[in-house]
Amino acid sequence: MTATTPEHHLTDTLLADYPVSDEVRWGIADAGFVFATPIQAKTLPLALAGKDVAGQAQTGTGKTAAFLITIFSRLLKTGPPGRRGPRALVVAPTRELVAQIRADAEVLGRHTGLSTLAVFGGIDYRLQREAVKRTPDLLVGTPGRLLDYEQQGAVSFRHVEILVIDEADRMFDMGFIRDLRRILRRCPPYNRRQTLLFSATLSLRVMELAYEHTNNAEKVEIEPERVLAHGITERLYHVSSSEKFRLLLGLLEKEGGQRVLIFVNRRTTAADLVRGLSANGYPTRALAGNVPQDRRLKMLQEFKDGKLAVLVATDVASRGLHIENVSHVINYDLPEDAEDYVHRIGRTGRAGALGTAVSFACDDYVFSLDAIEKRVGRQIPVEWPPESLFRSGRVAQAPRAHAGFRSRPSAPRREETKPKPAAPGGEDGYGRTKRKSRRR
Repeated sequence: MTATTPEHHLTDTLLADYPVSDEVRWGIADAGFVFATPIQAKTLPLALAGKDVAGQAQTGTGKTAAFLITIFSRLLKTGPPGRRGPRALVVAPTRELVAQIRADAEVLGRHTGLSTLAVFGGIDYRLQREAVKRTPDLLVGTPGRLLDYEQQGAVSFRHVEILVIDEADRMFDMGFIRDLRRILRRCPPYNRRQTLLFSATLSLRVMELAYEHTNNAEKVEIEPERVLAHGITERLYHVSSSEKFRLLLGLLEKEGGQRVLIFVNRRTTAADLVRGLSANGYPTRALAGNVPQDRRLKMLQEFKDGKLAVLVATDVASRGLHIENVSHVINYDLPEDAEDYVHRIGRTGRAGALGTAVSFACDDYVFSLDAIEKRVGRQIPVEWPPESLFRSGRVAQAPRAHAGFRSRPSAPRREETKPKPAAPGGEDGYGRTKRKSRRR
């Protein structure tokens, strides 16, 4: 959204100049938005005219505001008909993105009188189901939870006037595409609704989805160079897996930062890193897919409020989170998906602020570097960490190394290739107790 977009991502077009109602214009002012971003400038004229759109847009570029402004403008024009279901439906792949869309909708739609509800896993199932039955005007949810309530008869999608599919590429990556197609089949036909589809990349499979379920959608693309984060200083350190933790401690000591977001690839790495950092004087938490939703929301709020200076996260936090003043993003593990690199570093350098993105290229994950640099269209500046940057002295509870992917499998150790001699007590060479045959 505009409030989280650096100044050089803005156009000269005023959002207030678009043909929207006063109620929507007041919401735009409440949110502090003035100028349109490139994706808004290209999308809003088409969407407000009622056309379907397939747009390429990263998180943090203003697409959420674009489709919410369109939704509220359309619903205020058509008026509430007799219905049993929501008039607007937004489908997003992650809980965090759904929660963020709801938060933005509450600000932009504050003066419209329209109701908004978000549904996703990790929150009381029965209470959400009862809220869905009260038929909100705008329903935002993850595919599985939306489909679950529809199949139970708690909600119907037959009265949806405008449908938004957000992060369409992520739907494929996370295995949600089958549920999404079921939801689309339960909505009115594509020629009886307006559909807006957004994706980080308009790949062939995403465009196939658009062709099947939109009404001749207008394709809107922002050049990749314009969606990469500006105002971010990037550094890449080549370091062994065994030395990564000492380098991380050294960076935290020397550079600090009021909010530091550390990304890893595995839940187990996140858990180990939390224990290691906490033992070395950096209390932190882990944000991962197995963390209950209420705890996720609590730790995110503590991070936003400055009560928690360091947060460790898997890629569940790389999209859809708008956290102001993140001074450093540290890729403790290089992401295995090149697209995730762009989303990760986009958590810093927001709202026109400066930020720092540091990546560790260790022997477990360095093989993804070529794909990352191909995706961003340039080489990431490499620095060789001086010895003084590594934490000296005793390190408490250093996390164990977790193997990522390697160019070839490691050879077994020689001593493990030889069978061990039989041990006394009826055990074979591998510690298994031999059983006597029952045959006689």
